[in-house]
Amino acid sequence: MIITKQKDFEDIVEAAKLYKSLFLVGCGDCATLCRTGGEDELKAMAGVLGKSGITVSGMAVVHATCHELDTQRVLRMHKDEVDKSDAFLVLTCGAGVQAVGDYTDKTDKPAISGCDSLFIGNSKRQMHFYEKCSACGDCVLNSTGGICPVTRCPKGLLNGPCGGAVRGKCEVNEEEDCIWITIFERMSKLGRLDDLMEIARPKKYSSNPSPGKIEQQVRPGK
Repeated sequence: MIITKQKDFEDIVEAAKLYKSLFLVGCGDCATLCRTGGEDELKAMAGVLGKSGITVSGMAVVHATCHELDTQRVLRMHKDEVDKSDAFLVLTCGAGVQAVGDYTDKTDKPAISGCDSLFIGNSKRQMHFYEKCSACGDCVLNSTGGICPVTRCPKGLLNGPCGGAVRGKCEVNEEEDCIWITIFERMSKLGRLDDLMEIARPKKYSSNPSPGKIEQQVRPGK
């Protein structure tokens, strides 16, 4: 999921200072799990905005705001409320903000971002998120026992360890285990230590050019 945090309220007010009425948009997926843009957070934001003299014309939580067609469908369902607003305040990741922004091309109402996107995260329990993948497009997991050194080593070392670990802890972040020691231990359990003797080639970042795009034909019934 995309991990987000709400922007400081002062920054949101500054971004929205030209608009008297806002329509709030949230996400029922990532932002809800992060407690940054679910139904409760939209209601709380509406209350704080009201105290600051900003009218909230309406609000909607899209199942997954990055699904552009569904976002457009939901906003059309709230057409009357949207028409009364001067802008959208979007409490989602940047992908969701841009999905709403593309819809606003039809309405001339800007989409204001209310959250900062932090990283792709795994979740172990509520509100405990951990970055384990950088979506680099040249995955090395098959060579490292399913553990990503590009993301989980602060130095992004492909051929580790660096030698700076002290009592198994990373020299950059002493609270974290050296991920290359973790990789070594897992590969040992898998009986694949010999694989670590192979020098990993440099990352092929050209395999994942930005902005990324995949367009595949989907046959009916598939």
